[in-house]
Amino acid sequence: MKKLLRFLGIALLLVVVVSGCSNNSSHKESSDDQSHSSQKMEMHHGSNSKKDSSLKKAKHPKYKAGSKVKLSADHMKGMKNANATIVNAYDSKLYAVDYKPSSDKKTVKDHKWVTNDEIEGNRKEYDQGDKVTLTADHMPGMKNSSATIVEIKDGPAYMVNYQPTNGDKQVKNHKWVAEDELKAR
Repeated sequence: MKKLLRFLGIALLLVVVVSGCSNNSSHKESSDDQSHSSQKMEMHHGSNSKKDSSLKKAKHPKYKAGSKVKLSADHMKGMKNANATIVNAYDSKLYAVDYKPSSDKKTVKDHKWVTNDEIEGNRKEYDQGDKVTLTADHMPGMKNSSATIVEIKDGPAYMVNYQPTNGDKQVKNHKWVAEDELKAR
């Protein structure tokens, strides 16, 4: 009897520990679809995204490299109202996409943003509803996944460094923020 109680106690402890770990996950699953914006998923590139881009630098961006801004974007945890510095601005439309990661069965809804050079074929422009293949690697399973364009914004596409408001470490070279998601500070 003591062995059975000990076994049940250990099993209960393991269940509590495992469920506690899953509650801290940044990918909360409430249905077969995941809303990127509302779930504020962690970007794969974190703080080591490459600064390089095959896009042309914007000729006359509202915010030049080095400008200090405040983010109104809410793509990830700790992003909204974070202080940021513009790394650069590039000529590209910005595309929000719904995509099905190769690493998961759940569709990610409204991922903001990818640029022309992060879509296979790299056409000059795409239309809302276009089915595309992503070459972007912002998140696990994103690269080579099938996607649908759900929103389009005119550029430029801004790359930023920012300090998350939730105390996480600084994010460098975050791809991408739209101009209307930035405020001068």
